[in-house]
Amino acid sequence: NTMSVIRYAVFEGTVKDGNTDAFRSAILTDVLPHWRTFPGALAVRVCFENERDPGSAEIPLVLAITYPNRAAVDIALASPARAAAKAATEAVLARYFLGHIHHHITEVTEWVA
Repeated sequence: NTMSVIRYAVFEGTVKDGNTDAFRSAILTDVLPHWRTFPGALAVRVCFENERDPGSAEIPLVLAITYPNRAAVDIALASPARAAAKAATEAVLARYFLGHIHHHITEVTEWVA
């Protein structure tokens, strides 16, 4: 039983027609290396949507970064790594994505078998 904090970035919108593979590749190649350098990050999960319920919002990407506590989130958000990641993300989004991003900070209790 461990307790942690996860900050989610929910990319709500659409990938420009015919660009799904290029979008995913650019996220993994151009942006993920920055996300992985966030100070205090325990895990970085890049989740690409393959299916959704009928009528649900399109969410082509959810980023989940796990931190040991809330203070670690603030340190990461103020870091140079986050500034670099934001610039890289904006460049990818400008090429491939129509929509917006919203963030959610959650307290997690996790049981791992």
